Amino acid sequence: MATLVRWTPFTELATMQNEMSRLMNGVLEGNGRTAQSWVPAVDVWETDEEIVYAFDLPGIPEDKISVEFEDGSLTVSAERERQQEASEDRFYRFERRFGSFSRTIGLPQGVDESAINADYKHGVLEIHVRKPQQPKPRRIQVGSGAKATIEGEATQK
Repeated sequence: MATLVRWTPFTELATMQNEMSRLMNGVLEGNGRTAQSWVPAVDVWETDEEIVYAFDLPGIPEDKISVEFEDGSLTVSAERERQQEASEDRFYRFERRFGSFSRTIGLPQGVDESAINADYKHGVLEIHVRKPQQPKPRRIQVGSGAKATIEGEATQK
């Protein structure tokens, strides 16, 4: 018995786009075998007062980490140097990524530089971004006659 499946072209286009992205990233990065660049893992969570970004940067000295804020975007960049070890008696295998990386994250509209704090402990860079104050809606009461009340204040028309 045959099963009918509805054709959804947009789903197929999205799948094709994902496959092409994966293919192009593999070509540009050498399929993960010869790439000299890397991108660290980042966790993002939100509290009532702030958004926190936690980057895993083990083995990178604090002075090699750069955090910049420009035009509402936060850019974190760093460099991990490869440790060169040579020995005639032993075979060494290098699987950890090294080189430089840069990652830019868009922040909520209205965030200024004073709302951003960064802390680096035990190989984890935590960036705390205080949420900007959202404008409160104003209730405007329309009165009859010559007076209207805005937030409890009387004004003349």
